[in-house]
Amino acid sequence: MKLDDFNPVLFWDTDIRTLSVEDHTGFIITRVCMLGGWKDWQALKELYGVDRIRHELLHARYLDKKTLNYFSLILEEPKESFRCYTLAQSNPAHWGY
Repeated sequence: MKLDDFNPVLFWDTDIRTLSVEDHTGFIITRVCMLGGWKDWQALKELYGVDRIRHELLHARYLDKKTLNYFSLILEEPKESFRCYTLAQSNPAHWGY
């Protein structure tokens, strides 16, 4: 399994040849989880396994709200256990739309 198996649109702003599967795990997992499709998700599970994905998502500094809610349900983890959720609560935005 290599990064070429993912949809190239996921890494549109990055030179994929400079990414390392071992060194850039957090970046790859969060990018695929936020922007990837079903095939990308299947490839991600094959590459890293659910336990590693869980660990990286729980420690991610940012996930959009939709991704956070989805993986909170899928991984059966409360939103409060995600680092990005607690960071967002401690840094409220100016406008609460």
